[in-house]
Amino acid sequence: MKTSLQLGDESLNINLSAPIDISTTIQHDAGVGAWYIDQPKITHVEVDGYVGKVALGGSTNFNDVFFNPHSHGTHTECIGHITEEFHSVHDVLKSGTFFKAQLITVQPEQRGDDLIISNDLIAELENGVQAVIIRTLPNGDEKLSRNYSNTNPPYLLEEVALRFRESGIHHLLIDLPSVDKEKDDGKLLAHKAFWDYSGDQRLDATITELVYVPEEVEDGIYVMDLQLAPIENDAVPSRPILYATK
Repeated sequence: MKTSLQLGDESLNINLSAPIDISTTIQHDAGVGAWYIDQPKITHVEVDGYVGKVALGGSTNFNDVFFNPHSHGTHTECIGHITEEFHSVHDVLKSGTFFKAQLITVQPEQRGDDLIISNDLIAELENGVQAVIIRTLPNGDEKLSRNYSNTNPPYLLEEVALRFRESGIHHLLIDLPSVDKEKDDGKLLAHKAFWDYSGDQRLDATITELVYVPEEVEDGIYVMDLQLAPIENDAVPSRPILYATK
């Protein structure tokens, strides 16, 4: 089904029957992980003689799910991730979930012991873009199951986050566990620059991490539907959906 969406001053045509899901899923004892904690657990309930598993004789499947949104699967976070005050990402997208997005693929460059993403690697942003999605190379499907703990993954330099903020980007997505260096002594330079932590804090901006953009999806302009789990927290599991505009 084809439709036209008005985003800002621009009307974009998309095909709603051809969604591109760029999320990674939460799985029992499997899937992508980071930040030194165990894999998620999805286990059936047993209480007062009830067994929440049909295969074991229960009337229904009834599972508890134990996970950390920052560590397991695609998640979207707000400035509440780094503030003393509580801010919920559930409050961020009150005016809508559809945004003009630009997908950019980069090959992080070696700098000392690190792999970094600098402004020199980021393509020019098109007019009216509200969200940027960064796909890093190499881009194999091992990203769907990689444990990033203690691997010093690539990260954004502060200058990139500042550029995005100054360009009016409100939603930053990346296929890594963090926009910042894994072990940076709590500096969180990219997070703070993007959210303007020390200035006019951007309560309507989000960072989404651990996405996965398949190889066949071309760089360029998309309409993104940023779907969030309805949980009151600084970060929640999310499901970004892209729609081609060509």
